[in-house]
Amino acid sequence: AGCAPGSPRGRRGLAMAKSKFEYVRDFEADDTVLPNCWIVVRLDGRNFHRFSEQHEFKKPNDDRALQLMTKCAQTVMQELEDIAIAYGQSDEYSFVFKKKSRWFKRRASKFMTHVVSQFSSSYVFYWKDYFKDQQLLYPPGFDGRIVLYPSNQNLKDYLSWRQADCHVNNLYNTVFWMLVQRSGLTPVQAQERLRGTLAGDKNEILFSEFNINYNNEPLMYRKGTVLIWQKVNEVITKKIKLPKEEEEKEVEVTRTKTKVVPLHCDIIGNQFWEEYPGILAEDG
Repeated sequence: AGCAPGSPRGRRGLAMAKSKFEYVRDFEADDTVLPNCWIVVRLDGRNFHRFSEQHEFKKPNDDRALQLMTKCAQTVMQELEDIAIAYGQSDEYSFVFKKKSRWFKRRASKFMTHVVSQFSSSYVFYWKDYFKDQQLLYPPGFDGRIVLYPSNQNLKDYLSWRQADCHVNNLYNTVFWMLVQRSGLTPVQAQERLRGTLAGDKNEILFSEFNINYNNEPLMYRKGTVLIWQKVNEVITKKIKLPKEEEEKEVEVTRTKTKVVPLHCDIIGNQFWEEYPGILAEDG
């Protein structure tokens, strides 16, 4: 006979534990990651070139899409434990779990699936807050991977690599779309024009042909987004009743909360890490 509808899961689990089928658990692989390493979960949008075209993202950068990605990343950090810092650009985000995290017994599959599922569901949930006039035509997909970094320098180099990638891609895309949108080149012609050009060449095209100083472009485009935990003072209004007074009075109260704060700054140099030493501090 099958389990009765609504029967407690605990009883079913107990029944299975005593059954002859329990041996199938031996096929489960041990995916515990190495101890004392930074755990980085990086997710990327799946087929986001097509997704961005079908949802009419603005080129080269769409503030709505970037801010939605950051909102989803903030939600991941608030919902999951032990994330020390996150970094995002375009359709990717990297989440750094603390070296000594014991979350889910350091099982790689748990880290990856929880991050990707929380991020994906948040993307759909918050879509309407950022794309008010654009209907979500179909749910987006994200893939994830896990990489371990044993030293602080390894981790800093990883984050530096992602930010350098942000700069290279954004500079190229900025010039490419200027050539297409304002010079009337086809995408193929724009690609050919930029073939073999260095960063200085691209900067020169932007300045001489479009009067754009790339260094004045928004930091969010050039540097990506860093998410860190910060103590923030919040002012709230409370109603209190003072002694010897009949009516309640509204007063402003300041509370300190730890929140996930987005920054658009350089993380390749030492200044960021000197300003926020707690990120790399040994925990526990």
